[in-house]
Amino acid sequence: MHIHSADFVCSNNDITKCPEPNKPEYAFIGRSNVGKSTLINKMVQRKGLAKTSGRPGKTQLINHFLINEAWYLTDLPGYGYAKVSKTSKEKFQKLIEDYIIERPNLVNLFVLIDSRHEPQKIDLEFMEWLGELEIPFSMVFTKTDKLGSGKLNTNIKVYSKKMLQTWAEMPVFFATSAETGEGCDQVLNYIEQLNNQMVSE
Repeated sequence: MHIHSADFVCSNNDITKCPEPNKPEYAFIGRSNVGKSTLINKMVQRKGLAKTSGRPGKTQLINHFLINEAWYLTDLPGYGYAKVSKTSKEKFQKLIEDYIIERPNLVNLFVLIDSRHEPQKIDLEFMEWLGELEIPFSMVFTKTDKLGSGKLNTNIKVYSKKMLQTWAEMPVFFATSAETGEGCDQVLNYIEQLNNQMVSE
């Protein structure tokens, strides 16, 4: 998929104020500091589109971007950030849950996973929750440039083994790097494939 336009639409903390659900929507979510906003910018080739920060937990709103005037890319607040208050955590959690459960045009949720770490309980529980709700999702392993190919393959195998303890099969997954651009085309092509499926249906 070629990106010829990527435009900011709106930010809000109220799902009733999201754009009209008249286009396919793909949301990105992950633990804070997983490199979500940086990867989004790399993927759509717009350096400052999604706001990045050296301080984890910068994204605290639902951010909508219109891509190619055809579909929405949504940058969701990160989860699991320890240095915010309990009240803030609960507020973000409810915002995320309301969006995922109630957004009617959400086609797929991309769950970002730091490829450098062993499977984290918070990520596994979040994906189980998505499975219980039958929310379509894919896994996106980030920061692969920090690992050699051997270590990356080992880490993904460990993750797959852990997932298969509770899942019938490993979800669709991508290995990506915001530094090198690895995997970005694959994610965009997957989105294009899903968009085409909806048109054909």
